[in-house]
Amino acid sequence: MWVDDATATSGPGTARLGFLIVQHEAQSMTRETTALAHSTAVRVSTDGRSQNGDRVLSAARTTADSTPVVRTGPTGIAAATPLVMVTRSGRTAFYSDPSPATVRDLIDELEAGTVPTADADAVVEHDPETASLPAPERGPLSVGRRNVLGPCGWVAPLSPADWSFVSTQRTADVAAGAGLLGRGRGDATADEPVADTWETASETDGDPVVVCNANDASDLPTGDDTLLSGAPMAVLDGIAAVAEYVDAGDAVVYVNESETDLQAHLREAIDAAADTLPVVPQLVAGPDEFRAGEPTAALEALEGADRIEPRLQPPSPAKRGLYGRPTVIHTPRTFAQVQQAVADPGSVDADAADPGTRIVAVAGDVADSATVELRSSASLAAVRKAVEMDGSFKMACVGGVLGGVTRSLDMAPTAQSLRAAGLGTNGVVELFDTGRCTVETVGKRARFASMENSGRCVPGREGTKQLAELLRDIYDGSFENDKIRELSRVMRQSSNCQTGAHAPRPVTTAIDEFEPEFRAHTNGHCPSGTCTEKL
Repeated sequence: MWVDDATATSGPGTARLGFLIVQHEAQSMTRETTALAHSTAVRVSTDGRSQNGDRVLSAARTTADSTPVVRTGPTGIAAATPLVMVTRSGRTAFYSDPSPATVRDLIDELEAGTVPTADADAVVEHDPETASLPAPERGPLSVGRRNVLGPCGWVAPLSPADWSFVSTQRTADVAAGAGLLGRGRGDATADEPVADTWETASETDGDPVVVCNANDASDLPTGDDTLLSGAPMAVLDGIAAVAEYVDAGDAVVYVNESETDLQAHLREAIDAAADTLPVVPQLVAGPDEFRAGEPTAALEALEGADRIEPRLQPPSPAKRGLYGRPTVIHTPRTFAQVQQAVADPGSVDADAADPGTRIVAVAGDVADSATVELRSSASLAAVRKAVEMDGSFKMACVGGVLGGVTRSLDMAPTAQSLRAAGLGTNGVVELFDTGRCTVETVGKRARFASMENSGRCVPGREGTKQLAELLRDIYDGSFENDKIRELSRVMRQSSNCQTGAHAPRPVTTAIDEFEPEFRAHTNGHCPSGTCTEKL
């Protein structure tokens, strides 16, 4: 429903916020009991979409007599879903995708007094009071770090009792001083210091508002998905900490209208934490459109604009944002990094060019997707260890649907390293095997950009169409490399929206790496053998 001033604001004297609020009566997940209060427990990690996950959880709950059975959120490793973790006194056995019958046997053995280890994927000794998933030494869960991702799969996501809130005691001063950068295309401070935006919002006249932009209509997974499902309290805590820092009385979590299960999940998480958080965000659903995830387009959607398009800048949202108020816009990944920095200052190296960790979603020609967390000193190539490819590796697209194409992932996952390589920083790596045609792959992305740009500026509206046409001409025997390069330069420098500015990136980087493949198509030959009908 559309809400009025009284219900749309968190206190007297705040400016009007007119939102289409997510209804409370939506079907939601059952709130779980705490996972951390028990030294002996069975955790069932599931993404909520697995039928076997539901069967396994039901089998565990009907079998257990004295043992708590807790459904936890996803770990980020889809291949291990559902993941059953059997814990007793600091020892945990991991079983990925077991049958209900196996789960019943595991619980019988656990309640007989021992941790079952036969046929386990891993057995880990750990601190009995750990609040972070004790990662095995081998397998997909061992890839990278589990700092921000630590709670995912280990805690009950809807239980405040499993969470130590920092926003009730501290603001985000530590995160500001650490030099954290914004993360993701939906962040108004992407790859720039968040502290600068916070200071601007604090110093600008008006009542600040904080927006968590979680609306990404891309078909690709993001780390935001895993965090919102597995550790929503971390994101909410980070939002509140930033709101306290900039003295904002209002906060908004902006999600995709099509993700009804996530809406219900977040609605319950917000309700569960409402008595604890110093600033309780509203949950608002926005259009299922790629363009609606751009930060200033998100503001247009939140204000109920008929046409969703990015705003001209300056002024930045921090100076004039939602309903003219100074506005801080970050992604769930950024807020989770803020929370981690405040909770554990030692986990963030303030001297690093890109402090904190980078959460990376891995997709493409893989058996199952994965979400991993890498240090700034790690190699991006480590993500390949978290998934199983369908064939031999050929190339990767780094940075989302409009990311850059590369043959090598031998680089740091930092914003600086990725930008220097001409790649994107949106936290997605798509791995492609030798069966993929480079020309077809980037052609689809150019067509995507031509359909999904806002249409506000000529470079974005017409440039994306021309780019798609130039790539289509290759199949007719015409490869105008110089023309593609010049068009790409103009689009990058003059487009008002992200889509127009980033649309050339997959194309130009692919030509850099695979120019002979483009030229082969002009001669009627597709080296991968997938474009035969087009040729």
